[in-house]
Amino acid sequence: MKTSCFTAMLLALVFAARTSFAQQWTSPSAKKWAEDREWANGSTVKLTPSVNYVEFAKQYHANKAAWDKAFAFLTNPKLDTLKPGKYVIDGDNVYAMISDGPTKDFDKSAWESHKNYIDLHYVISGTEKIGAAPVASATVTVPYDAAKDIANYTAEGKFYEAVPGEFFLFFPSDAHRPGIKNGNIDHDKKLVIKIKYIVSNQ
Repeated sequence: MKTSCFTAMLLALVFAARTSFAQQWTSPSAKKWAEDREWANGSTVKLTPSVNYVEFAKQYHANKAAWDKAFAFLTNPKLDTLKPGKYVIDGDNVYAMISDGPTKDFDKSAWESHKNYIDLHYVISGTEKIGAAPVASATVTVPYDAAKDIANYTAEGKFYEAVPGEFFLFFPSDAHRPGIKNGNIDHDKKLVIKIKYIVSNQ
């Protein structure tokens, strides 16, 4: 009896996850969901308005457990004390990288995108500029390398100031150009969380 109940519950959870992923999110409904901050679990960290709300809603509901682990790491009150390096959060599904060093002159930075992982960028201390542009309008300069999960581009995009307290999300459809020197500040401590991208059947 207990086994059959457990199986029924498991099937219900799988069905719910698939239903959420298959939901026909629109820009208004996804933006409202993001602004309601269900994903934040009580934290005050801000989401930059540059985000693709529809992709965020779809990916979060398709892989909620992984996203919740990512946000738990992001909101660790001792984040600023962690040493540079790689931190495994959930095997290959979610992992983090912390860097602490100089930012780059604009011409030393590059546009990039990834297919297998979503990038969450968060400046722990200091500041930098980050560019964002649609992959669809970018021109490939270095073809996709599956081993490194990266491609490079030239693109015309919009640039944002990255500061502590606000994070950026970049999906496979988003080219981004991170790590650019912002004004006279040429150093920052930064967190990048890699979250496995779930391919939609839609």
